[in-house]
Amino acid sequence: MLALRLARGSHPLVLVRRLLVAAASAGVGFLLLCALGYAAAHPASAGSVLRLLWCFVPLAATVQFAVAVARTDPSTRPRPGLSSLGLGPVRLSALAAVSTAVSTTLGSMVALLFFLHLRGDLTGMPFDGGAAEFLGAGTPLPLAAALMLLALVPVAASTASALALRSRPDPARDTFGSEELPEPAPAGLPWGVALTAAGLAVEAIASRGAAGNAFPLPGRYDSTPVAVLVGWTLTAVGLAMAGPSLTYLCGRALQAVRPGAVRLLAGRVLMDEARRIGRPLGIVCAVVSAAVAASALYGGDDRPYGPLTALGAVLVLGCTTATLLTSALEAKHARAHTAEALLRMGAPVATLRRATLLRAGALLALFAPLTWVIAQLAALPLA
Repeated sequence: MLALRLARGSHPLVLVRRLLVAAASAGVGFLLLCALGYAAAHPASAGSVLRLLWCFVPLAATVQFAVAVARTDPSTRPRPGLSSLGLGPVRLSALAAVSTAVSTTLGSMVALLFFLHLRGDLTGMPFDGGAAEFLGAGTPLPLAAALMLLALVPVAASTASALALRSRPDPARDTFGSEELPEPAPAGLPWGVALTAAGLAVEAIASRGAAGNAFPLPGRYDSTPVAVLVGWTLTAVGLAMAGPSLTYLCGRALQAVRPGAVRLLAGRVLMDEARRIGRPLGIVCAVVSAAVAASALYGGDDRPYGPLTALGAVLVLGCTTATLLTSALEAKHARAHTAEALLRMGAPVATLRRATLLRAGALLALFAPLTWVIAQLAALPLA
């Protein structure tokens, strides 16, 4: 009840983010149900498992987005005095889990209703039966399996949100001007580079000896090699691990060679926010590189994108981009006390704006070429 009352009194922007989580959950639930319908209609097909495996890519992106939204929710943010009212870190994490479960469960229910409507189980067959083939219309749908698949997103998202908020440091503690030493650099760069190289190598090995196209995802993605999915997953995990270190090094580079006030401020902020925005940046880099590689292989009239592939791509791109923007918003709230202190000391507003633009430009100058290189290396063995 407390979660519902807080949801009713939330800011409209917070409600919009929760509705986006519900929409992403609905999209993932629809993809999972489509994979189940295909498996029920083709029980002897080996592609049913691969269809289900590919659904875990947008599922992971949706869970990441739900966690980012839960972290920026004002109702779950630690504040002085809440512990005396019984709302300590454990209660706040449970509240975030309940709020996330409500949003994702709503999306799963919408996905179920829409899926049953397209199959013709609720009313007549819409669109003259055009969606019957990839929905497994006419085949009985296992109810227990459908409910279990629909529960994946709420359970995973609520659990991840509770764990993320329980381990979150208290942002109300003002450390500006303190004598605390700065954090050491993130240590995930060597492992990230190794996993990225391993993922590209797995994709290259998977393309050897393949008859015809080695990556037939949009048209007949039931014949996609499992090694391609494994290789892309390794690449994404590697870039996510290397992202914080790359962001930290980017901040160090901004402060090199006699920096001014703007470069010092921009570099210091990047170093402090390396872990918060580095991982979403690395994941966006992996997703965009995969999209660039796929667009180089597909998208024409000969090999058009399928509807389910297009939905999955929109979910992954949208959720990862929204996660990055939400993490940037969380970082802005975390350093709000620092910005206020600088303004009280007489720092011009234009200086803070130039530092923000400089940070964005530095990250773009680093991650844009990296994304292009990864995309070219991924598409070369699959072409």
